[in-house]
Amino acid sequence: MSFLETVSLGRVDYVETFAEMGRLTAERGPASADRLWLCEHPPVYTQGLAGKADHVLNPGAIPVVQTDRGGQVTYHGPGQVVAYPLIDLRRAGYFVKEYVYRLEESVIRTLDHFGVTGHRVAGAPGIYVRLDDPFSHAALTGPAVPGDPFRGLGKIAALGIKISRHCSYHGVSLNVAMDLEPFSRINPCGYAGLKTVDLSTIGVRTTWDEAAEVLAAKLAVYLAPRAPSEEKP
Repeated sequence: MSFLETVSLGRVDYVETFAEMGRLTAERGPASADRLWLCEHPPVYTQGLAGKADHVLNPGAIPVVQTDRGGQVTYHGPGQVVAYPLIDLRRAGYFVKEYVYRLEESVIRTLDHFGVTGHRVAGAPGIYVRLDDPFSHAALTGPAVPGDPFRGLGKIAALGIKISRHCSYHGVSLNVAMDLEPFSRINPCGYAGLKTVDLSTIGVRTTWDEAAEVLAAKLAVYLAPRAPSEEKP
């Protein structure tokens, strides 16, 4: 049995979900259950604490919401699995840096389930895939062009978290089968020209439900509380 109480919320308003995450986190006590919310949102741009207004190029009719998570601007919309782990990190036995690693590892293992190799880029939270061959298992050896760590890569998952009183909220989003055009109206995560992809555009045929189920299973494994003898990654 998973330590996470997993709930699929369906398609829900971002602002209401954001407010409810904050409320539950503020009211948590030592015995409060750890939860995992899975959902998708109607089209919305969300701006992190480090976000700069000039990274929102042309939002049009899509609302821009200021949040209290880390990071900069990203887009949420239909066809994207959004996972919000609400976890007591102190009880789980790991700190923020390791939590981020575990979130990213969950996405990498989810992509592996679909035959896709996900990559980390130093200093740029999230998960990326090779545009020329997303199924290649070759390791990244560094940017093809100095100063451009994203050359040849597309971002498939974004990450932004908030820790309050050792408890996490916000989380990670995985692009499954989206209208990707809204990403062209921002500098995703603050990087001008960063290409965004989804599973569909790289040739993976799956459903939102299947992708959500796989991601939830990986999060339940990789966010599990640390065993006393477990070494840090």
